[in-house]
Amino acid sequence: MVSPVTVVKSEGPKLVPFFKATCVYFVLWLPTSSPSWFSALIKCLPIFCLWVFLLAHGFSFLGAHSSARKILAGLIFSALGDAFLIWQEQGYFVHGLLMFAITHILYSSAFGMKPINVRAGLVITAVSTLCYLLLYPYLSGPFTYLVAVYIALIGFMGWRAIAGLQLANDLWNWTKLSACLGSMLFMVSDLTIAVNKFCFPVPHSRAIIMATYYAAQMLIALSAVECQDAEVSRKRT
Repeated sequence: MVSPVTVVKSEGPKLVPFFKATCVYFVLWLPTSSPSWFSALIKCLPIFCLWVFLLAHGFSFLGAHSSARKILAGLIFSALGDAFLIWQEQGYFVHGLLMFAITHILYSSAFGMKPINVRAGLVITAVSTLCYLLLYPYLSGPFTYLVAVYIALIGFMGWRAIAGLQLANDLWNWTKLSACLGSMLFMVSDLTIAVNKFCFPVPHSRAIIMATYYAAQMLIALSAVECQDAEVSRKRT
């Protein structure tokens, strides 16, 4: 297993642009009431930096590992979803929902179907059901089923990420932990969006949504680089 110190030394410098772009977003804190292409760019910039982070590992790395390609594709659809959500009050919320639904399908495929981990699946199913039951009284029209489908997709993504983390069997590594934490933060971010939009105003909702979202995307992007860091570790030992 690659040590955390090796991870920080290897991946930390490549993530500096992401951290800077995230700081720019929070420092500028452009008002959501005045959507513009500039505000869309600032919101998407950290995700663009995660594209660069994965591309910095080389096209040969991406070509050799389908999971990394799927996560990169998920980040591309995420950026599209972010851009649509800038104009959600102008009728583009569903477009953003669709982009992130595709993202979760890609991430689920990247995490794979082994091991199954039925217990984790049952827990996620129960949590997802409770979330939908919380939202259901506030939903109407097409959102009644669109939200149900979206919760099922993000719940499935979370299950596949959590299933890979086998702490009891001592088979875990930092990338599986990264994927697990990233998926859980993504679910927290999206649940906050849903509660704030459909149920009641959540205090400091935007800060909670964006902080958990950016952290989630960074952790999921980190989970894609397991193979290369394992090779680096072997060369040093």
